[in-house]
Amino acid sequence: MARIVILGAGMMGSAFALPLVDRGHEVRLVGTVLDDAIIAALKAGAEHPTLRLALPREIQPFHATELASALDSADAIALGVSSAGVRWAARALAPLLKADLPLAMVSKGLGWNGAQLDILPDVFCAEFGRSALAPVAVAGPCIAGELARRVETCIVFTSRDHAKSVAWAELARGPYYHVLTSEDAVGIEVCAALKNAYAMGIGFVAGQHEKRGGAPGSVAMHNAEAALYAQAIREAEALVSALGGDPRSASGLAFAGDLNVTCNGGRTGRFGRFLGLGVGRAGAIAAMNGATLECLEILETLRHGLSALVLRGKLQDGVLPFLTHLMEVALDDAPVSIPYARFFRAPHRP
Repeated sequence: MARIVILGAGMMGSAFALPLVDRGHEVRLVGTVLDDAIIAALKAGAEHPTLRLALPREIQPFHATELASALDSADAIALGVSSAGVRWAARALAPLLKADLPLAMVSKGLGWNGAQLDILPDVFCAEFGRSALAPVAVAGPCIAGELARRVETCIVFTSRDHAKSVAWAELARGPYYHVLTSEDAVGIEVCAALKNAYAMGIGFVAGQHEKRGGAPGSVAMHNAEAALYAQAIREAEALVSALGGDPRSASGLAFAGDLNVTCNGGRTGRFGRFLGLGVGRAGAIAAMNGATLECLEILETLRHGLSALVLRGKLQDGVLPFLTHLMEVALDDAPVSIPYARFFRAPHRP
């Protein structure tokens, strides 16, 4: 049995505690400064406010101010923060974390340092000040509410140090939490970040169908959704290749699998539907009632990074027509006008 600390008590961080507890580990769930209400509820014995589920009593809740106490004698730590909280977590942990403590991250996104795009484990290490830490990234199709209810889930762990992925897989793997490992840290993490952006775009057509008076059913705009899905995989392959990853990762759990889950059950797909309805960026954000929209953050990051990749000859201009339109709609408030005629035409050589 290991003593494992999870920093971040949101839906995914809390859900990740379930397979760990079920493996017999002692789990300490530490909220960030934004999780005070969640931790207060758990300390009072109430259900998790956003998962709407009573967590096992073996999960011990701690406020952010109790982080040092929670880390006492810990054997491993996992980050359950959003991509925006990765740097904060690195600063909070730097004076407290032992150099050899195994660290995993469920955060999904990319960083832009002014010169290049970085995967989030590298962003964490740069802020933390120890490049050799080699965090293990968790990617793949995983709706937090399902994992918390012990629904069968297949996931992939990756790291720049493959031995650490294998070690974390042994900690987490269980009867319903099926863990694979990959040595393609860059490809897996780029895929994990991209799926939020493309899920938003695939959601466009549900909104367009509804705007035309249609209702969900077997006859809707599924033909268009399928085309967008295929183009998304094609573009993910191109971008993964440009950043030095294995393009084959785009057809696996980290992109194709996670994209399917996010389109069917994630908030990003719902956000895309509102944009497809034509309510505009502000209206779509308002309709989401304060939900975190990491698709906007990744698109803003990619806008900077793609220009640099094209200038350096790493990426051919025009090879990402779908992604380019996503930026126009989500960042510039342009109307949805999916460029089908530009799909599947640009040369693509991963």
